[in-house]
Amino acid sequence: MRTPEGLRLDIVVPVFNEQDSLESSIRVLHATLADQFDESWRITIADNASTDDTPQIAARLAAELPGIAVLHLDEKGRGRALKRAWLESSAEVVAYLDVDLSTDLRALPPLVAPLLSGHSDIAIGTRLGRGSRVVRGIKREFVSRSYNILLRRAMGVTFSDAQCGFKAMRRDVAQRVLPLVEDTGWFFDTELLIIAERAGLRIHEVPVDWIDDENSSVDIVATAAADLRGLVRVWRSILTGRIPLEEVYAELGRQPFPPARPPSFFGQVVRFGIIGGLSTLAYAALYFALQFVMAEQAANFVALLATAIANTWANRRFTFGVRGRQSVLRHHVQALVVFGVAWAMTSSSLAVLHSSFPDAGPHHELAVLTVANLAATVMRFLALRLWVFRGRATHARQETSTRVLTSRDRVLSS
Repeated sequence: MRTPEGLRLDIVVPVFNEQDSLESSIRVLHATLADQFDESWRITIADNASTDDTPQIAARLAAELPGIAVLHLDEKGRGRALKRAWLESSAEVVAYLDVDLSTDLRALPPLVAPLLSGHSDIAIGTRLGRGSRVVRGIKREFVSRSYNILLRRAMGVTFSDAQCGFKAMRRDVAQRVLPLVEDTGWFFDTELLIIAERAGLRIHEVPVDWIDDENSSVDIVATAAADLRGLVRVWRSILTGRIPLEEVYAELGRQPFPPARPPSFFGQVVRFGIIGGLSTLAYAALYFALQFVMAEQAANFVALLATAIANTWANRRFTFGVRGRQSVLRHHVQALVVFGVAWAMTSSSLAVLHSSFPDAGPHHELAVLTVANLAATVMRFLALRLWVFRGRATHARQETSTRVLTSRDRVLSS
């Protein structure tokens, strides 16, 4: 797939088995671009492993209409198709929209204008913003709003609609950010936007008129479940530094560096709950394994200590937004004090169990300790929020900001 020299806009339409709607949609899109755009443009039909007549229809359209290209992939995945098409394009701005044209195309010029001018880095259509007009069923509306609320609270982002099939980005941003996006399916959009905003890039939102496609084959329940798994994966990658947010900002971000917004109380509860749930599962598995090789009290102590250290690190960085090395030792010491209280709670639960039921076995111990550990988790959240990490986030974010600006200077000098 060759990109013409001087191409300013490349609109990708990902398709899979769309023989019934492809031709009519592409002709409408082609006529709209010819009528509304003076800039050079192209439509790229990205066929990701269709098994019907979609490839043949796409080839015929490309032969008949100027400004249409076809890209064929042997594997399914909307994210995979978009990633390849965008990375292979040399257009100044790359965009995509769904083949069903659920979004009114009159929103296309305001979508790409701030990117062509250099004002913004990414532009998205939103069905949840003021001025949007949306027609869809109650079920889809509820799932969409619930997902986006969870996303904003849990990941600390501000964009309103992650999954609207109407987005664009500058080519230099695509070349830097897309290699960091791992998902190849429907979570692709969300992952891209999380990385972009957390790296300090500017996201422009355009309210759209949107009509639900009643014939859509997307399983919203399965898609929502996959998205939740994707959120956990991205969250883990950010925590571990696998996604180099500071490096992306140093290359593409705008001054001054926007420090991470401190999570709201609700956001802290959601994040702490996720970490606590994972810690509880890890604790249960570890205790169950250790109690076969050591006494139950010792197994409880080792399992609780190991998970407490990992839990403190995760909560420090993710739940309470504390970055950098400042006061890290003090935080862990204070957290160990909290751990001591939690250990006393769980240990006493074992003592009560054995005094009441002398014949209790490992499975009974595990059940009692799991409940006690959940109660200790609530206590830990309050202690961490009100004592350990109170007032620490601001200094850590300032240190992070200084470090990012230093990284930016190194990139510019090189």
